[in-house]
Formats: sequence, C-alpha cells, structure tokens
Amino acid sequence: MTKSDLRIVYLGTPEFAVASLQALVEGGYNVVAVVTMPDKPAGRGHQLQFSDVKKYAMSVGLPVLQPEKLKDEAFIEELRSYKADLQIVVAFRMLPEVVWAMPRLGTFNLHASLLPQYRGAAPINWAVINGDKETGATTFMLKHEIDTGNMILQERIPIDDNENVGSVHDRLMALGTNLVTRTVDLIIDCENKGIALPTTPQPEIAELRPAPKIFKEDCEIKFMEKTAEEVHNFVRGLSPYPAAWANLTINRQALENVKIFSVEVSDKGALLIPCREGAVSILELQVPGKKRMDIKSFLNGLH
Repeated sequence: MTKSDLRIVYLGTPEFAVASLQALVEGGYNVVAVVTMPDKPAGRGHQLQFSDVKKYAMSVGLPVLQPEKLKDEAFIEELRSYKADLQIVVAFRMLPEVVWAMPRLGTFNLHASLLPQYRGAAPINWAVINGDKETGATTFMLKHEIDTGNMILQERIPIDDNENVGSVHDRLMALGTNLVTRTVDLIIDCENKGIALPTTPQPEIAELRPAPKIFKEDCEIKFMEKTAEEVHNFVRGLSPYPAAWANLTINRQALENVKIFSVEVSDKGALLIPCREGAVSILELQVPGKKRMDIKSFLNGLH
C-alpha cells in the first residue's frame, strides 16, 4: 500500500485543522472527502460563513460533508460511500461510534496537548492560563471516552514566559501537521508489514487538568481574586482570542467590556491595576467600538 492507495476522510473545522489537511493533500495522500461543521450566519448581515476547512477543501475540489447531526442516517450512508480506510480528526466535535469505528483502520485524532493532560475543547488556552512551561501535541486512536484513546505519537515544545496563546497555537499547528503525516506514514508502514500499529495507553496521573470550552463570561479578569502573575498568565492565555476583558474606571470614566491583550507584572507603568498580590501594568487594550492600541495611544486619546 502507498499513500495514494490509502483512502482518507478528514474531519475538522477551524484554522488549526487546515494545515494538516493541506499537508496531506499537497503531500500526495489520498483524501477522498472532508467533514466539517455546517455553515453559520455571522456578522451584521448574518451572511452564511464557511469554516476554514471548508474554504480550503473547496479550493482544491474535495467533496465536503456538513451534517447537522452525526448520527443522521443520510450522512452515515454518504460517509460510508467513500469507503475510507482511515479517518483523521483535527479540531472537530465528539464523534459517535458509528462514525469513528467505520474505517477498517480506525480513526485517529490530533490533540493539542500532552495527553492525558488537558482533555477537552481548549487545551492550548488552558496550558498558558495555568502557567505551564511546556505543551505539545498527541495523536491517538479514538474510543468511547473523549480524548482517552491509546497514544500513537507525542511531541513537546516549550512555552516562553511571555508568549501568548496565539503564538503557541501557531507553533502547535506546525508541530501537529508533522505528527499527522508521520502517523499516517506509520499506519501505512505497519499495514505493509502486516503488523499492528504500536500504541501506548495514556498514563494514569493523579491530578489531571481539564480543558473545557471557554465562554465570554470565563474571560473576565477578576484582579482582586488573582495574583499579578496569575493575571499575566490569564491574559496571555486568552490573547489574541477570545481575549480577556474587564470593566475599568479610568480618570473617573467607567469603561465596560475592555479587552486586554497584554500586561506585565510591575509596580510601575502608565496604567497600573492592583491584584490580590502585586500589580499589573496594562500594555495593550481595546475599548468597544475602537481599535486595539498600546496603552500610550489609549491614554493620549482619553478625555
């Protein structure tokens, strides 16, 4: 079997999933179809917006499936018609067994964490929010419980003390792309040799850190409940998206829903905010209706 013989169905939605799909297509792997989220209305005009994966798939002429429900019989029959040998999941929703068990070689997932830590929807954000010094990516075979299957490959990268989640995201996207193609190559090699794919059960760890989906209310900075260092990690773990926010009063002006993109732990600065322990100096922010700006530009324009 060669990579052009292996029939692959790819499942993913956001930008993070595009890089791996592109590497497979441009690398000559036989991607026969793509599954992504349904189009959603967005913006003031509520125009339907395609997912990043759909945009790329359409640009290279790949069939795109967009089921509302993954157990829908019409979708299941259409998916089965592609006769996939293997399915690859990158940043998609939880799959029912009827989907992940369909290919003869199974389904593997790329997860942006050092499993078993940070199982869930937002592993990159939570690793930075918690002040971790390293993170990584893992490929693993799917099974019933989310993000718990046997691991295939895992790689680590450091997290810089002042690095935000946008930078970590981009580095993990590149790392994950490499892991996906290496995992497919390993599966092909094992198939050709007639041996089982080598996998490793996820280790038992006493204290697991979850990575639940992050909502707007989770992004509020509660300065007096956190130390300055915790606020610093919280802000960079949400920057640039979805962005930490706070209600501030500056020069007796009440400003609501101010997005804060960058702070530093300091007792000096143009705009200092006290925390439970220490203080942070705000470096970049955005007031509703205005552009993102550095603190000097913001204060110069403040009446």
